[in-house]
Amino acid sequence: MSAQLLLSAGRGPRECAWALGQLLDRLEDDATRRGVTVQRVDLVPGDRPGTYRSALIGMSGVDAEAFAASWTGTLCWQAPSPYRTSAGRKNWYVTAQPPPSDAPPTTFAEADVDIVGCRTGGPGGQHRNKASTAVRATHRPSGLVVLVDDERQFSLNRRIALHLLRQRVERGDEEARRAVTTARWRIHDDLVRGDPIRTERPAPAPSRRRGGRPSSGR
Repeated sequence: MSAQLLLSAGRGPRECAWALGQLLDRLEDDATRRGVTVQRVDLVPGDRPGTYRSALIGMSGVDAEAFAASWTGTLCWQAPSPYRTSAGRKNWYVTAQPPPSDAPPTTFAEADVDIVGCRTGGPGGQHRNKASTAVRATHRPSGLVVLVDDERQFSLNRRIALHLLRQRVERGDEEARRAVTTARWRIHDDLVRGDPIRTERPAPAPSRRRGGRPSSGR
């Protein structure tokens, strides 16, 4: 099983980027305990070392989907600001959401194109009307259709039609990729502050024992 999460500090202050780094470490520790492998796929660093504006992570393992669900939503890192000692605020929020999936690229193959000869009217004289030199080409996987009658030879129109279809398929893939990128960036604006599904805090410092020998009771 596998899953992905996109963690974002949104448009929050630099403490939110710091909180994201802390929460990412905590998430990875939790994943290790639950037998889930985490991979940092894409990181957008903040302006301080160890801070991140966003982090795309992949998870794999038997419990990956359930683990991702347990970390999905608004996350809170509760600790004083490391940058502003006078700041009274201690709650720093991060959002974690499944990212929009990448659209699989469309593989263009001539075998997926139906070519039909047809006649068209208009400029070009009687030759075009007497011979089926025009081409109607249909790309079955995408449903794209082009009609080409620029040339008087069927073979040339066929070549042009295939070229046009290839261009339009590639253009459609590029638009789909841009749509996914836009959707991912919208997650940065969806950060909801308050009512977190998880609140994490720094681990307590280990207590120090006083020096000296223990009493023998005598």
